[in-house]
This record gives sequence, structure tokens and C-alpha cells, in this order.
Amino acid sequence: MTPFRFLHSSDLHLGKRFGQMPEEVRADLQQARSQVIARLAQAAQEHGVQHLLIAGDMFDTETPSDRVQRQALTAMGAAAEQQWWIIPGNHDSAAAETLWSNLAGHAAENTHLLMHPDPVEMASGVHLLPAPCRHRFAGQDLTAWMDGCATPAGDLRIGLAHGGVLDFGSDEAGGEVISPNRASAAGLDYLALGDWHGTFTLNARSRYSGTPEADRFKHAGRGQCLLVELTAPGQPPEVTPLEIGAYHWQEQALQLTPASDAASDLLAVLPADRAQWHQHLMRLRAEGWVTAPQRLALEEAVARVAPEFCHFILETAGLRGEYQLSDLDLIATNGALRVAAEELMQACEDDRQAQSTRDIASAALNRLFAYAQDSAGAAEGRA
Repeated sequence: MTPFRFLHSSDLHLGKRFGQMPEEVRADLQQARSQVIARLAQAAQEHGVQHLLIAGDMFDTETPSDRVQRQALTAMGAAAEQQWWIIPGNHDSAAAETLWSNLAGHAAENTHLLMHPDPVEMASGVHLLPAPCRHRFAGQDLTAWMDGCATPAGDLRIGLAHGGVLDFGSDEAGGEVISPNRASAAGLDYLALGDWHGTFTLNARSRYSGTPEADRFKHAGRGQCLLVELTAPGQPPEVTPLEIGAYHWQEQALQLTPASDAASDLLAVLPADRAQWHQHLMRLRAEGWVTAPQRLALEEAVARVAPEFCHFILETAGLRGEYQLSDLDLIATNGALRVAAEELMQACEDDRQAQSTRDIASAALNRLFAYAQDSAGAAEGRA
């Protein structure tokens, strides 16, 4: 038979607000998410694929705005040479009757909303077995019916489902409901899964596609979809990840010692192509031991590069201070400031104190050091 190829995607979460992000970043991420259907359609066209499977959570909520709904439908309808096969997920479950009724009323002929667990012949000799989420929390394995669903001998069988399988499972309560053996038990040639936002191979015939537009540091990199090719019933699928996300999410550790050049070490762990920094969201975890001048140098280096990124977070919870009398001389050599600095230094090094108390003293000493350096720089500027 002629190989059957399709794209497997899920968790588009159209309409996601990214409320935890700063306003400018939130706008960028929302814009990228609104364009994800067009990028999926482009990927399908580039690889000669006619069918796209969306394994749930097309929308972020059960009440997306009319604008989000209609723009999504228009984007799918514009890709007239492709067929879209969509099931409700837990975020946009079939219980949202108004949502799915509105979508059905405006969907183009190439957009198929699969609201019932019934087999569909999506192409000649290819049967799709959908498991739509009827409610936000399923409470049962919605793919169980596939085991007893008969299709013509010699035809391909593809399952489409949304939900957790392993401990990493669902982002919501009620995960671990889909049998990890469903593909073999139901004789599926491929089980297209959604809910986990990173690409994950459960077994040779069962995969999570991950979201096509990454939305958290937990799943590093750019969003992907999966290009799947089935050559014949019973043969293992050929699966190729396709990177289509606009933004790259990255969490990076920066190990420092009192001998480190903090600014140089920072640049060494940043993405090599500076021209692409605006498409990166970076969370940098500084760890180890540094002196007060080193810490200030790191913070100043971060302040210089951060505006070139879409978003940049510096985390210093794992960074400890090592202080010397020469550092205190940079704050003050005498007077009240010197006394305060010495008391804070003693508190930082007092093993009898709880680590949280020592961290507070360290943070105060760092602020005092930064204040003293700022004051010295301002004085030089006036001279």
C-alpha cells in the first residue's frame, strides 16, 4: 500500500493569556500562539502531508473569545488542501457545548470536530479512532473502547486521545487513566496522544507530540509537531519531530566560584547566535560561591544583555557569598557604614544561624555593596 503520512500535534492552547509574564512578553507569546495553526499548515505543505491530527486542547479554556475561535477556524479553512481532525481535550472538553456548537457552525469542510468515540475513515483504508474528552476530568480510560472496535482487515488504525499515562501524566488532577498498552491491545498502528507539553515516546506506537509552541521552561527548546508515516498495518511507524515553534525556552545553570569571571562565564552559557536572542526565554540559575564584587559584576552583565531577550530571569537562590575585608573597604573604611558592613559579614558567616537568616544578611550586604558602588560612580561623574 502507499505509505500514509500525517502530522500529529496537540495542546495548541489558543487564547492562553500568560498572565505571569510582563506585559510586553505576554503580548509576544500570545501573538506567536495565534500563528501556530498557520505554521502547522506550512509544515504539512512542505512535507506533502494532507492530514493533521490535533490530540486535544486546541483552546486554553472552555470559553475562548469569539475572536480566538474564528481566527483559528479561518486559518484552518485557508489551508484548503489539508484536512484537520480535532478532539476536545481537558481544557476545552466536550462539556463546553456552546464552544463546540459555535465551532461546528463556522468550521470549513476540511475541519472535522470529532465529538464522539466512533471510528472515522479519514482516507481510503485508514481509520481514525478518536477518544474525545467529554469532561475536564475523565475519571476513566476514554480509549478502552478501541480494543473492541472492528475495522476492515488490512486497513490502518490510528488512535487519537488526550490524557495522562505515566506519573508525569496530566497537568491536571485525574491523570494516569490511559493504558500504556492501549496501542497493542487495540491493534493500533499509531496512538496520537496529547496533554503532555513536551514530545515524549511512550512506546514504538504511542507518542505525545507536545505543544507546537512551547509555553514553559519545563519543556526546553522550541515547540514541535510529529511527522508520522505508516507504511503498512503492523509495521512500526516512522516518526520525525519537526521544530515549528517561534520561541525557544531554556533553563541554564551557571556555576561560579570566587575565582570566576562572572561576566565572561555568563556570556559563555548564552545562545551562540546573538541575533536570535530576541526569540529566547532564558532562566539562568546562578549557583556556587562568589564575592560581593563578583555578584555585582554578574548582575550588571545580566542587566546589559537581558533587554535583548524576549524574557530573562536571573535566579540567585543557589548563590552564596564569600566576603573578605577588602570587599568591606569598597563599602567604607570607617564610620557607621563600615560597622554595618562588618556586622552583616559576621551574620553571613555565623554557622549557628539558620541558612535563611544568613541569606538575608548576605542579601543586605550585597545591596549595601551595590549602593556604595553606585554612590562612588555618581561621585566620579560629578567630579
